[in-house]
Amino acid sequence: MDISVSPPASVPAPAPPRVLTVAGSDSGGGAGIQADLKTMLAFGVHGMSVLTAVTAQNSLGVRGAWELPVDAVRAQYRAVVDDIGVQAVKTGMLSSAGLVAAVAGLLADTDVPVVVDPVGVSKHGDPLLADSALDGVRTSLLPLATVATPNLDEVAQLTGVRVTDEGGLRRAADAVLGFGPRWVLIKGGHLPGDAVDLLTDGREEHWLRAPRHDNRHTHGTGCTLASAIAAGLAGGQGVVEAVVAAKEYVTGAIEHGFPLGAGIGPVDHAWRFRGTRTGRGAGAGAVAGPGTGA
Repeated sequence: MDISVSPPASVPAPAPPRVLTVAGSDSGGGAGIQADLKTMLAFGVHGMSVLTAVTAQNSLGVRGAWELPVDAVRAQYRAVVDDIGVQAVKTGMLSSAGLVAAVAGLLADTDVPVVVDPVGVSKHGDPLLADSALDGVRTSLLPLATVATPNLDEVAQLTGVRVTDEGGLRRAADAVLGFGPRWVLIKGGHLPGDAVDLLTDGREEHWLRAPRHDNRHTHGTGCTLASAIAAGLAGGQGVVEAVVAAKEYVTGAIEHGFPLGAGIGPVDHAWRFRGTRTGRGAGAGAVAGPGTGA
C-alpha cells in the first residue's frame, strides 16, 4: 500500500500565545505544573514552566516537598522570558518568603497580565505555604496580580475573613482587593448548595453559578482554573471573558474527573477531546462555571 506524505510547509506557522507557569510539581500529575501545562495545551497556547518545588504526592496526599533554590527559580524565569517571551504569567505554589520575594521581583519587571493563585493548602489538607511567606504574598505578590484566585481557605489564611454563606463572598473580595490586585475571583466551592463564585474589581461584580457535580475527583481545580484564565488573557481576552471561559472549561473538567489510586482523582483536562471521541458528555455549555475549592 502506497502512503502519501505531504511535504512540510515552507513557511513555519506563527507561534501561539505563550504562557508561563511558576509553580510546584505534582508527581501524580493532577495539579501543579502538570495541570497547568495540560490546561494551556487544551486552550491552544504554548505553556512554559518555572519549577519552584518538587513534591512527592499521589491521590492520597503529599508525602514530601523540596523547595528549589531561589537562584534556580530566577535562572529558569530569565531563560524563558529573555529569549522566548511571554504573554501572561500564572503563579502557583511559592512555599517560602524567599521564593515569594524573588518571584514578585521578577514579575514586577514583566509587563504582562499575571494570575496569582495563592496556593496555601493542598486538596488533601497538606500545608504548601509557610506562615512566614504570608506577608510577602499580601504586600509583594497580590499587588502585581491582574486576577487573584483564592479559595475560601486561602481567603481566611490571607485576610482572617471566614466565609460561611454566599453573602460573605463580597466581604472576602473586599478584603483581598485591599492588598492591590486589579480583580479578584473568590471561589465559593466550599459553601453548601449550588457552586457560586464572585469576580469583582471593587466596582463591577460578576456572579458565576453552576450546579454542583456529584464527583469527588476534583484534584487540580484551582491550578486548572488559574491557568485557563492566564491562557485567555494571553490570547487577548478581557478579564471577564477569560474568567467565564475558564470556568466553563473547569465545569466540564470537574464533571469528568476520574478515579486514580485509592484517593481523590484529578479533573479531566482533556474532557473536550474525550467527549468528541468517546461520548463522555458535551460539557458545560453556557454555564459560567463552578465554585472550585482547590
